[in-house]
Amino acid sequence: MPVLLFLIDTSASMNQRTHLGTTYLDIAKGAVETFMKLRGRDPASRGDRYMLVNFEDVPFGIKAGWKESHATFMTELRNLQATGLTTIGQSLRNAFDLLNLNRLVTGIDNYGQGRNPFFLEPAIIIAITDGNKLTSSGGVQDELHLPLTTPLPGSELTKEPFRWDQRLFALVLRISGNASVEPEPLGGVPSDDSPITPMCEVTGGRSYSVFSQRMLNQCLESLVQKIQSGVVINFEKTGPDPPPLEDTPAEVVKSGPQPWHCCHKLIYVRPNPKTGVPIGHWPIPEAFWPDQNSPTLPPRSAHPHVRFSCVDAEPMVIDKVPFDKYELEPSPLTQYILERKSPHTCWQVFVCNSAKYSDLGQPFGYLKASTALNCVNLFVMPYNYPVLLPLLDDLIKVHKFKPTIKWRQSFENYLKTMPPYYIGCNL
Repeated sequence: MPVLLFLIDTSASMNQRTHLGTTYLDIAKGAVETFMKLRGRDPASRGDRYMLVNFEDVPFGIKAGWKESHATFMTELRNLQATGLTTIGQSLRNAFDLLNLNRLVTGIDNYGQGRNPFFLEPAIIIAITDGNKLTSSGGVQDELHLPLTTPLPGSELTKEPFRWDQRLFALVLRISGNASVEPEPLGGVPSDDSPITPMCEVTGGRSYSVFSQRMLNQCLESLVQKIQSGVVINFEKTGPDPPPLEDTPAEVVKSGPQPWHCCHKLIYVRPNPKTGVPIGHWPIPEAFWPDQNSPTLPPRSAHPHVRFSCVDAEPMVIDKVPFDKYELEPSPLTQYILERKSPHTCWQVFVCNSAKYSDLGQPFGYLKASTALNCVNLFVMPYNYPVLLPLLDDLIKVHKFKPTIKWRQSFENYLKTMPPYYIGCNL
C-alpha cells in the first residue's frame, strides 16, 4: 500500500501566469489529477493512499492525512489558494512527520534489532513548486533547511527526518510567461538547480526542471513508474578493486574512484503473490553492537551503509536454512557486476561496527549476478553465514541432529560473534 503525498507550494508567487493563461497553482492542481489518472491504470493502485500538504503552518497545512477520504482530498486540492510564503523546509518536515506518525507504534523501524527490508511502508512525496527564493517570517534563505526539532516521539532514533522507504521527487515549474519561439529540446528532463534538489537526491529521489506542458506530462509518466516497493541502501566498496577480466584491454582499466564504487539505490522488496505482503527472515545488521547496559540506542542513518568486498566468494545456500533475495535497482554498480559475466561467484556484504570485535563486521549476505545476467541480487543470510552454514550442514548431514561436544563448542563460539537480536529472527 504505497503512500503518495503531494506537497503543493501555495506561496503567493504560484499566482504567476504562464503563456498558456493558467497560473502555476492551476498547473500544479492539474498535474495531481493527471498523475492520479495515470496511476489508476495500474491494478496495484487500488491500495494507494493519497495525502495533501501545502505550505501553511501545522495543522492547517495538512489538507488530507491518514483519516481523510479520497473525496476530501479532491475537494481540498481544488480549494487550494496561493497566499503564503515559500516555507518549503518547514513544510517538508511536516510532510515527513505526517508519514512517520504511526511508525513507532507499529514497530516498523525495529530500532536496535536490525533493519528488516520486508517491514516497509513505501512512500513518495511529490513536491510541486516554482523554485523561487525560500521565504519565511525571518527573511529570505539561500539554502533549504529542515527544522531539526519535532514533537514526534522516536524521531531522535533516526538522524534524518526521512526513512529508507520514503523518497522525495520535485516538479519545479519553469514555464515562462511568453511563448518560446525556440524548438523544445527532446530527450530526458534535466534536474533543477533549486535548493530542493539536494534534498531529493539524499532521499533517493530527484527533481525535474519543467519548461512546458509536454515536459510536465513526461515527468508525470516517469513518476508513476517510480512507485516501487523497496528501500534505499548506500552500497560502498571496501578493499581493492577486483582484478580485470582476462579479455579487458589494458587501456580500459581505470584507476581512482569509479561511479560503481559508491551507489545510493533501491532494493526492490516484492510482495508475496499469495498474500500481497512481503515475506522475509533476516535483517540487515545495525551499525553498532548492542549494549544492554545503555539506557538509550544510538541514532541510526536513514539509509544503511552496506560495504561490499570485491573478492570473489562462493555463493552459499543449504537446505532448511532460508535466505532473502532482493533485486537491485539498475545503477553503475549493477552494470559493472553484470559486465563481468560471473553468475557463479559473489561479493560479500558487511555493515561496519556490526560485530563485537571487528570494525568491518562479519558478512551478512552477498551481491550476485542472476544466472541469466539480467539483474543483480542482494542475498541476505544469517549473520556470519560462512561460519554458520557449514556448521548447520554438518549437524543435518553428518550428525543427524545429534551434535557432538566439539560441534557444540564450535556453535557456541559462533554465537559469540552474532548480534543477540538475531536470536529472535523469523525462521
